[in-house]
Amino acid sequence: MSAGTVWIIVGVLVVLAIIFILIYNSMVRSRNRVEEAWSGIDVQLKRRHDLVPSIVDAVRGYAGHERETFERTTRARAEAMRVLGSSPRAEAEAEASLSGALGGVRVVVEDYPDLRATENFQRLQRDLTQVEDEIQASRRIYNSNTQAYNTKIQIFPSSIVARLAGFRPREFFEIADGSDREPVEVTFG
Repeated sequence: MSAGTVWIIVGVLVVLAIIFILIYNSMVRSRNRVEEAWSGIDVQLKRRHDLVPSIVDAVRGYAGHERETFERTTRARAEAMRVLGSSPRAEAEAEASLSGALGGVRVVVEDYPDLRATENFQRLQRDLTQVEDEIQASRRIYNSNTQAYNTKIQIFPSSIVARLAGFRPREFFEIADGSDREPVEVTFG
């Protein structure tokens, strides 16, 4: 083999190595955006979980006989907190259950206009509405980043690098039950 052929082979290998590195780094950046977006969802879900006991306590003071509703909400919150950090599917299912339980609390609140008029409850209602909006925004960002990442690791030639480097597709944070896709009504009055 001549010296020119060796240099051509070395040049091709260097170019391929540079392409591999560029693609790999691009996938790492994309994966990191997905992880950052997921942490944004976790922060908002934790804020939501922190509000639930305050809401339940406020309503319990007016409607103590609605024990089953409060226990269901407390169990749903505990389950949602337990699955934090697991998988998008498990968290989405737990959050759907918590949303349903909060809907039960909303029904109870409708029977107590004095409760709806209290400043504390109105503040909790505003906070919950804000958190729900931020969860939706965080979910959109996460799913957008997940879509870009999943596409990146599935298209050629990135798919080759992804397979060699062990990049795996990520799950979307989706609502499990189609009826839960309706807008969340967090106003209690």
